[in-house]
Amino acid sequence: MHYFVLDIGGSSIKYALMDEQAQFLDQGKVPTPMTSLEDLYQTIEDLMKGYDDVAGVGISMPGIIDPEKGYAYTSGALGYYNDTYFARDLSARLGVPVTIGNDAKCAANAEIGFGVLKDVDDAAVIILGTGIGGCLVKDHKVHTGKHFSAGEVSGMITSYEHADDANYSWCMRNGIIGLLSRVQEHLHTDTKYTGEEIFAMAHEGNQDVLAAINEFSREVAIQLMNINTLFDCEKIAIGGGISAQPLLMEDINKNYQDLYAYHHSVGMPVRMTEIVPCAYRNDANLLGALYQHLSKQ
Repeated sequence: MHYFVLDIGGSSIKYALMDEQAQFLDQGKVPTPMTSLEDLYQTIEDLMKGYDDVAGVGISMPGIIDPEKGYAYTSGALGYYNDTYFARDLSARLGVPVTIGNDAKCAANAEIGFGVLKDVDDAAVIILGTGIGGCLVKDHKVHTGKHFSAGEVSGMITSYEHADDANYSWCMRNGIIGLLSRVQEHLHTDTKYTGEEIFAMAHEGNQDVLAAINEFSREVAIQLMNINTLFDCEKIAIGGGISAQPLLMEDINKNYQDLYAYHHSVGMPVRMTEIVPCAYRNDANLLGALYQHLSKQ
């Protein structure tokens, strides 16, 4: 059977035709309509017309999503599909079953179904990008929580002194903005470097940049220890663009091990866990949307 899978983002929609073994048969990308829900539905309908024998549609999308009911409570930056039975209404137009899921949770589903969490019951998935996405995995399933926001770690508070300052939420401290601000501070500059430029300087041996990355990694490790203390993870999988940097993953693991060694030595009930990079990055949401769709059939 063939399945049509989409990843709706703030600027573009990635789409693919896939089979049950998660093989890509075709894929592409188009701009995301910024105007209305009707325009989004029409875009999806037009894209699907290019394929025959589609058995179902799986969608990754921003917002607070109830994947069981196919209901979108919010729609992130797009703003036009709040409080809609998105899956039901789109299914009526397309004539095939439609499933929807939050984008970060779809990234976790990719790891559960096909990646580093295939044999894991309890885990956390953390996506380091412009901000931070997160998801908890319980009993080998994405744990959505009562209000479909379990594992949404971006709003975690990182400072007692600045608890009422959004700049100290975890998404600001350890998204790409947080990494850039540490690099700028160490280099005494306001130059806006890309992630690639930052790690290029690190690989050239720039000690100030290396120190900034280590500070960044230590704060990531602190929050991972907090998550693990609460949830007792078998693994924590790190995704997002900068997770592809071995230097960053090494720094995060080293800082976590140092924190664990100290707190364990003073008798705190902390546990070591395995911190690994996600297997999938660019196609994670598509793979996760497919896995979620197949799981509900």
